Amino acid sequence: MREAVVGIDVGGTRVKATLVTPEGQVLAETVHPTPQSVGDRLGQVASEALTELTRKAGGPVRVLAVGLVVPGLVDDVNGIGVWSANLGWTDLDLRGSVAAHVEVPVAVGHDVRAGLLAEHRLGAAREADNVLFVPLGTGLAGAMLSRGRLVTGSRWTGEIGHVVVVPDGPLCGCGERGCLEALASAGAIGRRWSQATGLVGDAEEVARRAAGGEPEACRVWQEAVDALASVVAPVVAAAGTELVLVGGGLARAGDTLFEPLRAALRARLGRRADVAVEAAALGDRAGSLGAATIALDLVGR
Repeated sequence: MREAVVGIDVGGTRVKATLVTPEGQVLAETVHPTPQSVGDRLGQVASEALTELTRKAGGPVRVLAVGLVVPGLVDDVNGIGVWSANLGWTDLDLRGSVAAHVEVPVAVGHDVRAGLLAEHRLGAAREADNVLFVPLGTGLAGAMLSRGRLVTGSRWTGEIGHVVVVPDGPLCGCGERGCLEALASAGAIGRRWSQATGLVGDAEEVARRAAGGEPEACRVWQEAVDALASVVAPVVAAAGTELVLVGGGLARAGDTLFEPLRAALRARLGRRADVAVEAAALGDRAGSLGAATIALDLVGR
């Protein structure tokens, strides 16, 4: 019988789950919309994901552990979701919620930090040890490797999305105004363009229009890029980062994102010319594969 772990990534809009062997083979994957009040239903979400994944695996599977990753402030050691602006919980017992519905050990982590671990072991950061990973999705946070080791300080480690870059700017989900997340996340880009034009569209639509030279889309897009660069550049300079990996849905914009972002970082980093800016390799799967990674680590595989 094959052995595997389940990795579950609970995002602001979607729950992505994957069934992965200790060798890194993906046996099955699922994606579902994030249910309302997901914090009250995490155990059910995990149990249903486990059942669906093992059914889709095409043969008997022994599940060794479940890994759960979420955004916001996370106490990895105690398995607590301290706070999430996008999912609306405070001091939620993540591990206990899931453990009550599954019969295997449960690992809990931060979605972006776990995603970087997956990129380092399986993706675009395999050959790099000094890395900043920034997924641009519903929210925005960062994770860092320094000399191959994941940087973990306080619970606020990596929460660059809540650095205020435009005082009195757009309202953020955290309650402050002008946070990076309120300007440069995928959700924010779509909202700001829709508010400015009266049209309905998401970040993908804004990227397409910006690539075509539409003035309002170009303005919103460039403001997002500049805001991102203004926060990323000092982090890169302070840490000696050599690779900036951009993930999430916005990375699919390709050169529409990467060319102006590289230019904006060069303008802020002075003499440094050794900083590469690349797309993450695992795409939307980074979080769920990262969740599987911490599950494998939990059981020593």
